[in-house]
Amino acid sequence: MMHAMRAQRGYTLIEVIVAFAVLALALTLLLGTLSGATQQVRWADDAGRAAMHAQSLLAQLGAGEYIRPGHTEGDFEDGKYRWTLDVAPWKDPSLADVAPQPIDPAAPRLLSLDLLVQWGGGTPKERLQLQSLRLVTPDSLEGTPP
Repeated sequence: MMHAMRAQRGYTLIEVIVAFAVLALALTLLLGTLSGATQQVRWADDAGRAAMHAQSLLAQLGAGEYIRPGHTEGDFEDGKYRWTLDVAPWKDPSLADVAPQPIDPAAPRLLSLDLLVQWGGGTPKERLQLQSLRLVTPDSLEGTPP
């Protein structure tokens, strides 16, 4: 009879404390995982917005004004995204060791566009760099209307 009463007593205080400790540990791990996911979603949103701004800037380039070699910079969304654009005549890397060839002054030319968009602290994870080529007429390089 004494043995039957011991089996029906319930949980000891130590078992309850251990159960709460295991629950607290599980919740801490779960919240840490959710916090990391939230940061990844925020980073993906920032990177997506930077790509949208970069695409918009490159699409506007040359529409309405001439593209000229040089360095320009600016920002989007009141300084949240900062951009720099370097435009230079494109040089074919495969012809670096070859003597320069004569250039037809009336022929269209390629310009190399190097666009860098940064946000936050500008760390490597918080920057987007795009490179593109644009074909322009010699008239647009000189600034005279076609």
